[in-house]
Amino acid sequence: MGTPHSPRSDTRARIIEVSLELFAEQGYEQTSLREIADRLGVTKAALYYHFKTKDDIVLGIVERMAAPIDDTIAWGREQAWSPKTRDELIRRFADGMAERAPLLRFFHENQPALRESPAGLAFKDRMITMVQLVHGPGADFHDRLRAAMALFTVHSSLFLFKQDSTDSGQARNVWGEQPPLAGLDDAIRAARDVALEIGAGIGHSAPDAG
Repeated sequence: MGTPHSPRSDTRARIIEVSLELFAEQGYEQTSLREIADRLGVTKAALYYHFKTKDDIVLGIVERMAAPIDDTIAWGREQAWSPKTRDELIRRFADGMAERAPLLRFFHENQPALRESPAGLAFKDRMITMVQLVHGPGADFHDRLRAAMALFTVHSSLFLFKQDSTDSGQARNVWGEQPPLAGLDDAIRAARDVALEIGAGIGHSAPDAG
């Protein structure tokens, strides 16, 4: 697989970067391996040396960019559940996703193509595990729903941030190489606050149906 700073790992990182750019520009299904190779300035055979299919590339994107989720899951599995643990899981998830906004955008815009792909299923498994860690053992449906809503608040904030920027004519800056980090930080901070508010309800009695 190559060491973290080997030429092979650097090439894989560059392939992932360029592929993510093309998928964002054209969509996953509309982008071919030939186009990725051309953008990189390499032969298709050279690309095959690192990734055999587009699914392999997307899986590489997920593995590389979902590292904060994996770190949060590993931390959460070592903790006994408590409100403090719940809140720290939400904070770590929100902070990690602030640095991975392009991944969330990529999944949002290519959901039909990725839903049953290995990469899509891998990301779904991570999210299911995160939800379970946030709500803890013995949770009823209300608490499971609160946990899911808390985490997906982060996704929603990025969507709204993009929409706000589009409305103001700044969409190119939002998802380009130099996004307005202060604005994105504000969006994630708001998402973290709302997610913690939702999460605070976990463990409380469900309201009466009547």
